[in-house]
Amino acid sequence: MMMEDGNLAEQLDVTPMDTTTDVTAEIAKEPTLEERIQALITKSRIMLFMKGVPSAPKCGFSRQIVDIIESYDVPYDTFNILTDEEIRQGLKKYSDWPTYPQLYVDGDLIGGLDIVKEMEEGGDLNDLFKGA
Repeated sequence: MMMEDGNLAEQLDVTPMDTTTDVTAEIAKEPTLEERIQALITKSRIMLFMKGVPSAPKCGFSRQIVDIIESYDVPYDTFNILTDEEIRQGLKKYSDWPTYPQLYVDGDLIGGLDIVKEMEEGGDLNDLFKGA
């Protein structure tokens, strides 16, 4: 049997794995709050952050904005901000918009109920929802 100098990696002409990096920690890394918010905002083309759910809104503003969106018969998704305080507070900072509901279309903040009502009255909401 022939013996060679050097370690097995050198003998096989391969690069040894760097064991100083904890790969499992990198894989299991939790997303940051900003990453979570961005993922939610882009979850659906039309995304509404509201108090409650469309079938059971927890405030009048949320109920009104759901009624407006549903009158356009467009697909949309919602997130109940009452279920996640970190998202609730973080989204206010992220969007620089202090109140709920908040409507996003194509990842962009449109605004709250007052803005949506103005856009509806001006005829701009249909164009926005239909992607014009």
